[in-house]
Amino acid sequence: MSKRSERLLLLMQALRRRRRPATGQVLADEMGISLRSLYRDIETLKSLGAAIDGAAGLGFQLRADYFMPPLMFSEAEVEALVLGLRSLIHGPDADMAETARDASAKIAAMLPEDRRGDMEAVGLFAVPGRAPEAADHTLADLRKALRDELQVELSYRDGEGQLTERTIHPVALGYRDDGQMLVAWCMLRGDYRRFRIERMEQVRLTDRRLPRPRRTLLHEWRMANQLPDLA
Repeated sequence: MSKRSERLLLLMQALRRRRRPATGQVLADEMGISLRSLYRDIETLKSLGAAIDGAAGLGFQLRADYFMPPLMFSEAEVEALVLGLRSLIHGPDADMAETARDASAKIAAMLPEDRRGDMEAVGLFAVPGRAPEAADHTLADLRKALRDELQVELSYRDGEGQLTERTIHPVALGYRDDGQMLVAWCMLRGDYRRFRIERMEQVRLTDRRLPRPRRTLLHEWRMANQLPDLA
């Protein structure tokens, strides 16, 4: 990546961090460039499709619905994207594997022509673990419950083999080397619980919405377990 491309990337990130317009001088000082160069870089980003509002003397701000130009992926970011996508493509979730293949093709198509071989050439790969396989429909149902914020009725066999019926509020679905795990609020236990997917004998989506936003439940679970942000 050229020095100017890297500078444009840093400028885009500087704009993205701000919720309010920033003056050209503030941005120029942060970037360590002249005000004239800053204005030129802003115009370059606009020509590439970045949705930047504002003008000289008024300040600049990136709109929430901005388009991130292909140029904005650094080499390290391409590596991170490829590694994450490959872990899904070779993972246990067939639906997500297909989605990851489609996403990989779209990202490769967005890259400039001289960089389209970058993704294929990345020397990072994910080795799938020998985890118990879950039924594809179970994972698909749980992802739908998470997206639509629906309560789930569960027939679940615990570590001692006892079968219980649960109503749960799904919070997050984790993919681990030894299997998949659902974090959820359990009505039976009155607390957050982790459910191993291979122990779910039946998963029934209901039409009942979660009593509170899933984002709120996720935040509570993270705070209770002193966990960092998942993003």
